[in-house]
Amino acid sequence: MNADLVIRGGTVADGSGAELYVGDVAVAGDRVIYAGPHFPGTARETIDAAGLVVTPGFVDIHTHYDGQAIWGETMTPSSSHGVTTVVIGNCGVGFAPCRAADHDALIRVMEGVEDIPGVVMAEGLPWNWESFPEYLAALKRSPRDIDVAALLPHSPLRVYVMGERGVRRELATADDLARMKALAREAIDAGAIGFATSRLMIHRTSTGEQIPSHAASAAELIAIASAMGDAGAGVLQMVLDVPFATWTDELAHLIAVAESCGRPATFTLATANTGAPTWEIALAAVDAANARGLTIVPQILPRPIGLISAWELSAHPFCLCPAYTAIADLPLDQQLVHLRDPAFRAALLAQSPQDGHPLAMMTRNWDWMFPFSDPPQYEPAAATSIGAQARASGCAPQAIAYDLMMDRDGHGMILNTLGNFHEARLDALLPLMRRGDTVLGLGDGGAHYAAICDASYPTFLLTYWVRDRAGERLSLAEAVHALTAKPARAMGLADRGLIVAGFKADLNVIAMADLALHAPVVTHDLPGGGRRLDQPATGYVATLCNGVMIRRNDQPTGARPGRVVRGSQRAPIRA
Repeated sequence: MNADLVIRGGTVADGSGAELYVGDVAVAGDRVIYAGPHFPGTARETIDAAGLVVTPGFVDIHTHYDGQAIWGETMTPSSSHGVTTVVIGNCGVGFAPCRAADHDALIRVMEGVEDIPGVVMAEGLPWNWESFPEYLAALKRSPRDIDVAALLPHSPLRVYVMGERGVRRELATADDLARMKALAREAIDAGAIGFATSRLMIHRTSTGEQIPSHAASAAELIAIASAMGDAGAGVLQMVLDVPFATWTDELAHLIAVAESCGRPATFTLATANTGAPTWEIALAAVDAANARGLTIVPQILPRPIGLISAWELSAHPFCLCPAYTAIADLPLDQQLVHLRDPAFRAALLAQSPQDGHPLAMMTRNWDWMFPFSDPPQYEPAAATSIGAQARASGCAPQAIAYDLMMDRDGHGMILNTLGNFHEARLDALLPLMRRGDTVLGLGDGGAHYAAICDASYPTFLLTYWVRDRAGERLSLAEAVHALTAKPARAMGLADRGLIVAGFKADLNVIAMADLALHAPVVTHDLPGGGRRLDQPATGYVATLCNGVMIRRNDQPTGARPGRVVRGSQRAPIRA
């Protein structure tokens, strides 16, 4: 046997959840051709993986790289954390189908829901498509480091069919429903891996209106989903309106749509920080539905849903205060001239925030906000919260927040744990991750550029949950399964996620002892100089996508082997 690359003597976590073994993995072209004790052939290149871990490439099924996959060639942060396949179009927001007259409407949706600056989209997107198949073709023309699969997003579809009536969330007519169904079938036939929508009340446009898909009728969702049923392909992805509605009502809505089309469905599941574990109600409904033969898959994040606050970011405790909004558009160095002025500080501390974007209005959640530095701490002690510090010191919490953000010459950060941090612990997440029907997701890579950086969760899972946690941990085999075969299978991508001969050669070689997650940093590498949070990691010795090395020793190689994944993928026939 001749190979292009052989990874020799590594500890192989093959993605199946089975026991680890020490052996070789050989690659020819874009496929694994051997995985076992000793590769008997020759190879043009060899990686000595003794003492290292070899895994399949990770699969992140909840991202928003819809724009970045067009204007950028690297899907970072994700691809710097071992991810080799991402799914875009989540939450029902995206850029296709779209007529030229509707560009501004879709920009407002993405700017409001996903915190992508309008100027970035206006300057970064060529808009050289109208239909969803044409958007997939544009993705194919754009070089990138990793694979991209796309869901058909509901809001663009609705606006494309209904125009301003869709923006105003009017009830769809019978003709509207027929047209949406036809376009959904066109998208599935062209390669969409499913259909995505959102019912979440706080998903609003940049001008404050609810997005076009919000509160769409059951008849509309059933009509669109029926295209997947007719095609016998596709996954339904939905963000439910919890905690603003009950799990019982919202899941009944999701399950009815899934039952009508007979296709798998996945939804966002998070734990509340306080109170009774209401997510158990959701899990009971999932169990009952799956026992009837449905496939309902909750998506979970293995750490707190973290809103990051800093002066240079978009959501912090003072971003809606009049004194700050007056300087908000200044460069940071000019802002700091004012922020260091004691008189300005006193005036700002005395002000109350005005109404604004829902995320911005969650930035005075003092008992769930914590200092955030390097290395980042995602399970901080309750006593270190800004609220607890304020009570212990007799200081106003806003004063503590102000001073934390002034640290490091005005680059200080605060972690605001919006959810998934029940009783200030991560304990509740362990049994959720171990359920057979849950899947990791919700990293939101490519979105919330100046507020959230959860796309680094694969490295967090491997460091915290496998190696560092005090108390019960995941085994390495469990964690790798959760990052690879499990999410791939949930989205119908059965050709990846396992290190088995015939499967895609998407691979990681990891120095587990050295693996480290570093603090997020602010970069200005978006179109138009737009800012975004990035989060580096160290310890990834090599990452391959489609058999090509895209990263080596935590640095990009410049290779662009990423492809557009069209539709569900069959598992290779094993020898």
